[in-house]
Amino acid sequence: MRVVIQRVNRAKVKIKEVVIGNIHKGLLILVGIESGDSYDDSLWLANKISNIRLFDDENGLMNKSIIDIGGEVIVVSQFTLHAKIRKGNRPSFIQAAPPDLAIKIYDKFKDDLSSAISKEVQSGEFGANMEVSLINDGPVTIIIDTKNKE
Repeated sequence: MRVVIQRVNRAKVKIKEVVIGNIHKGLLILVGIESGDSYDDSLWLANKISNIRLFDDENGLMNKSIIDIGGEVIVVSQFTLHAKIRKGNRPSFIQAAPPDLAIKIYDKFKDDLSSAISKEVQSGEFGANMEVSLINDGPVTIIIDTKNKE
């Protein structure tokens, strides 16, 4: 699994002009699932994200987690995170997991993350064409890949 985590003041997801997810202070997480990813990857990632210190303490240092600040999370599926552009100019998505596997792991990740932060996780709609908007905070953007645990 590969994620791009953005610290946000606000984020929302719309499908056909209908808002399906909307958060304030927290994290927008773009999630790409690769062939070979598993429920173990989902659990590891949820625990890592729930405890990673991306928010400022009273001294302006990033010492607080999403749990510490009581922040919100919105998760958006994005298979394009596994794009390969080695040959030519058209991206290849061959490493992205097939939809029937990816949706199971995506749903498990949302559940694992919700349990880890003890709060409902909002999301986009798997496989849909979405309009995602955000107001970055910082900006702070972190990329994590479960293949190399970094």
